[in-house]
Amino acid sequence: MRQVVSWVAGACVGFARACVVVTVSMLVPAVWAAAVAVAIRWGVGNPWSWVPVLVLGSVGTLALSRPVCRMFRFVVATWTATDIPAGYRRAEPVVRMSTGYWWNGFSYERTRRDALLDQRWRIRWSDPATWRDLRFTGIAPITTGAIAALPPAGVAVAVLGIGQPAPSARLVGVLGLIAAVAGAPYAWRSAEPVAVRFLRASPAMVLADRVAELTAQRADTTVAQAAEIRRIERDLHDGAQARLVGLGLSLATAEKLMGTDPDQAKALMREARAGAATSLTELRELVMGINPPVLNERGLIDAVRALALDSPLEAVVSAEVPLRLDPPIESALYFGIAELVTNAIKHARATRARISLTRDDTGTDTGTGTDTGTGTGTGIVVDVEDDGRGGADVRAGGGLEGLRRRLAVFDGTLEITSPAGGPTRVRMMVPCASL
Repeated sequence: MRQVVSWVAGACVGFARACVVVTVSMLVPAVWAAAVAVAIRWGVGNPWSWVPVLVLGSVGTLALSRPVCRMFRFVVATWTATDIPAGYRRAEPVVRMSTGYWWNGFSYERTRRDALLDQRWRIRWSDPATWRDLRFTGIAPITTGAIAALPPAGVAVAVLGIGQPAPSARLVGVLGLIAAVAGAPYAWRSAEPVAVRFLRASPAMVLADRVAELTAQRADTTVAQAAEIRRIERDLHDGAQARLVGLGLSLATAEKLMGTDPDQAKALMREARAGAATSLTELRELVMGINPPVLNERGLIDAVRALALDSPLEAVVSAEVPLRLDPPIESALYFGIAELVTNAIKHARATRARISLTRDDTGTDTGTGTDTGTGTGTGIVVDVEDDGRGGADVRAGGGLEGLRRRLAVFDGTLEITSPAGGPTRVRMMVPCASL
């Protein structure tokens, strides 16, 4: 009995999904049908009556192509968990020049509105994804749309045929009902292979997006390296260097006072020794800020545990098995965890935190439709959860945006779940073959 109920529920869900696929697939043909109906009403014999048909159909197809494809991607991702990247070209920000004109990447315009309008249409017509969407709107009705139409068509035949007095009509109605019930759980499933085949970005588009992404990552890495060098120079100049200069002056003064005022010389020597100890401590902290020694010697997990012990939070660190990653990845994850813990203390006012490091044997998908795992498809997943007040999000120029860019260098991703009132959960995922 339970199996029958489950099958009936699956058939009802499948019928509803088939109706959705048919509706979305037939939006563009419906526009052309309406245009043809208007032309027939105006008079078929008048050749000029077909001009509005072509104009209305073309404009409707162009306007509906992208929404139809987006709806197909949404239903496929919702029903089958298959993500199909859109691959649309992104618009660059318009910039006002010193001459007062606006540059949109293609041309100069007098106003920002004109620059944005010109940019939008130029990108729309030059984007290969536009022509891919137009192709899909022509293919979908005769492929997945026709297959998904079988259950609704069967129900329509059953409604029209069973109520007829003729035995042959009733038989046709019964056959239509059987076809609708049998095909309902499966008719909509054709949407996934058709959408994957015709809506997936072409290799050339994937390569172009990847080149643009790598170019941006290289620029971000260069900026981050320059900022880190400036930070080290500033810390050395304002800290250890100033103390060492003072240490030299104290020693020079003590040398002069050694013969005339030994007690003052000894006091200066004691101050110099304290200054040397302070300088050594600052140099050690600076070195640890570059790369903690425990990270180099004992690996990521022990370094994170040491970080948790030094943190004012009640932090718990869990790991499946000892992991040893490439040094650049370990460094990026360590400083990412340190930044998240600092944010939990400083901004979220958290009291407890949980840090977990696990393997991900399924690999990490970067959104290009390819697995970024190298060989084995393994990766590392780091979850940092705190009991703070929540509300964390990625802001342009913020710390989380910088962390996301640093992880992107390794094809890593950053996911944040932080509702108002907490808790906050941040997941860092990085593919790595050295696990």
